Amino acid sequence: MRIGEVAARTGLSLRTIRYYEEVGLVEPSARSQGGFRLYTEPDVARLDLVKRMKPLGFQLDEMREVLLLLHDHGRGELHPEHARRLRHYAEIAQRRCAELRERLETAEAFAAELRAPIQCEGTVT
Repeated sequence: MRIGEVAARTGLSLRTIRYYEEVGLVEPSARSQGGFRLYTEPDVARLDLVKRMKPLGFQLDEMREVLLLLHDHGRGELHPEHARRLRHYAEIAQRRCAELRERLETAEAFAAELRAPIQCEGTVT
């Protein structure tokens, strides 16, 4: 599929997909005769994975390593050291998810605090 379809499916902009290609996170599987980038389902899955790592604050080099480790795992070639590295990244992801949940709870409490005066219609403060 072409980059526009990939963008629509992943919710990523064309610019972001091109940037991810430039920094080595994803590479089109082929090019059309006209030079258009062509992607496969595994390419889209890789972009989806990158998209899910982004809000957890993974850096580009960490993303590259995670993608490589998961690719090796998918081929059944997970070396014990690679398994250790994947566990490390899983722990980081879990910790960052907990931090995000805590931030969300704080934000939701603040939003509720802002709504409270509005919901008490007729009350003068």
